[in-house]
Amino acid sequence: MQTTVSRVRVVTGLALAAALFALPAFGAPVVYTAQLSGPNESPPNVSTGTGVATVTVDAAAHTMRVEVTFSGLISLNTNSHIHAPTLVAGAGTAGVATTTPTFAGFPSGVTAGNYDNTLNMTLASSYNPAYVTANGNSIPASEAALFQAIADGKAYLNIHSQMFPGGEIRGFLTPAPVPTQESTWGSIKAMYR
Repeated sequence: MQTTVSRVRVVTGLALAAALFALPAFGAPVVYTAQLSGPNESPPNVSTGTGVATVTVDAAAHTMRVEVTFSGLISLNTNSHIHAPTLVAGAGTAGVATTTPTFAGFPSGVTAGNYDNTLNMTLASSYNPAYVTANGNSIPASEAALFQAIADGKAYLNIHSQMFPGGEIRGFLTPAPVPTQESTWGSIKAMYR
C-alpha cells in the first residue's frame, strides 16, 4: 500500500511539474532593431535614405513600442508600418500587419523625422483589418502571430514615399544585441580612465 501511495505522489508531482512548464512564459520585454535602407527593399532601390527602428515587444503587457529615426529620403514619405510574415526570415514581402495606412502620429510628408509610440496590442486599431481577418478575426491571435513573426525574423518595418510607393526604406527586425556582463564592465571601466 505504501508503495502505491509513493507512486501516486511521484506521478502527481511529475504531472504538476509538467503543467507548470506548459504555462506561457511571460518574461521581460524583448527588443528588436532594424537598419532601414533602400537596398533592403524588395526589389532594392537607389534611395540614399537611412533609418533605424527599435521595436520593443512586451507580451505580458500586450504592448509594442515603435521608435524610428530616419533621414535622407529622396521624396516625401507617405506612410509607415510593419509588414508580416514573410515566407522566409530576412527576405521577401508580406502584407501590412499594423495600423494602416500608417502608424498614428508618424511624421508625414517629410524626408526626415523621429517617431516614438507604444501600441496597445489588445486594440483592433493597432492592426490592419485584413491582418486580423487573416488571423481568424481574433485580436489575441493577431497579436500572437505578429509577435511570432517578429521573433522569427519574418517582419520588417517599411517607410513608403511618393517616389517609392512600394517602400523607400525598410529593414527586417532582429533581436537587439544583449550587453554581456563583461562588455558592461568594460564600458564602466572605460568611463573612469
